[in-house]
Amino acid sequence: MYKLKATIIKDIRILLRDKVGIALAFIMPIILVIIVTSIQNSTFQLVNKNRITMMVCNRDTGKLSTQLMSTLDKMGMFKINNIDKAETDDAIKQRMRGKDALLAIVIPADYTQKITAKAKNVSGKALNSFGLSGDTAKSKISVNPLAMYYQPIIQESYRMSINGALRSALQIVESRETLRQLYFAINEKPLPEALEKDLLNNQTKINELPVSISGGIIMPNATQHNVPAWTIFAMFFIIISLGGSVVREKISGSFIRLKTLPTNFMVALVSKQITYLGVTLLQALVIFSMGIWLFPHIGLPALNLPSDYFGLLMVTLVCGWCAVSYAICMGVYCQTQEQANGFGAVSIVIMAAVGGLMVPSFAMPDAFKTVAAISPLHWCIEAYYTLFLEGGKLKDVIPNLLPLLGITLLIQLAAYIGLKKKNLI
Repeated sequence: MYKLKATIIKDIRILLRDKVGIALAFIMPIILVIIVTSIQNSTFQLVNKNRITMMVCNRDTGKLSTQLMSTLDKMGMFKINNIDKAETDDAIKQRMRGKDALLAIVIPADYTQKITAKAKNVSGKALNSFGLSGDTAKSKISVNPLAMYYQPIIQESYRMSINGALRSALQIVESRETLRQLYFAINEKPLPEALEKDLLNNQTKINELPVSISGGIIMPNATQHNVPAWTIFAMFFIIISLGGSVVREKISGSFIRLKTLPTNFMVALVSKQITYLGVTLLQALVIFSMGIWLFPHIGLPALNLPSDYFGLLMVTLVCGWCAVSYAICMGVYCQTQEQANGFGAVSIVIMAAVGGLMVPSFAMPDAFKTVAAISPLHWCIEAYYTLFLEGGKLKDVIPNLLPLLGITLLIQLAAYIGLKKKNLI
């Protein structure tokens, strides 16, 4: 026990001298979790708070185009910026290139006229189908499409959401006009405003209820998603410090000298694992504490810890042990500190991307979903999400911890084989 204590003290002193490694282990993840959570939280609340600036060139003089613009404004998704109807398409494109807005729509000059004619045609067909006399056009009336210009920086998924919002607004305006024409054709008087509201605002409401293991309602937010993810990222980035330390001890001959001393080499390996496992626990404590106490003061949602604290501790311990094992393994096989730092950092980013830390696993192609199973970070994030987002307990994360423990033991075995082949033990 005395030998182990002395070795741990030695490893702590070596760690404290590594200022760059400490900065990468603590400062970098703290900055990342604040920045990424802030950006993603802004995205989550885009509809409610941050409106997209949209330029509208309304070349129509009728009432329906005005109703369309009013409907778009009420959606809360867009900040309408009206521009002169005399603006040419080239001028609008030029203003878009000047970053005046991310979106622009052009309402054609005959929009009201064509929509009204289309509504009369549809209402006439409806009356004829009821056995009543109604006027219908001989040919189908085509409405000139609206032109939507957008900045290429808008991602396709977000652009589809915008397109869906525009279609909803168009549907509301066209449905309202069709109802008015149908009511007028039957009653020969305008549709009462109260009845119009009743007909158009009778949609069934949707209650959004996230599924949770505990049965309670846990509302996910950007903090609940990002804090666990970047905590795992921070744990694995101790490879910069621990992997480099192993390489330095190999090069300096420390491993060889240990063989001449009356002690077991396993003491040195256990010492490093205990020391750096403590570092990973401290990283988790710091980042979780920030989520709980700092985030509410900078306008971000507070982190809600799982109810099963023991389960959270066990998941953190297993994730930290896997990170420590991977760092030691990289240190064993790399010949220089630069190799350990470079390859280790790149491999962690790749495993994070494949494992679902950067892109959700469900959004990946099928081939990558299969590859994700071999990434330890995938099992780490799944375990944390089960606790933080689904309200699970320790028994619920066992299916995630068992593969993670298996991967950790394989990494430990690979490190042991590497030490044997290099005659370091």
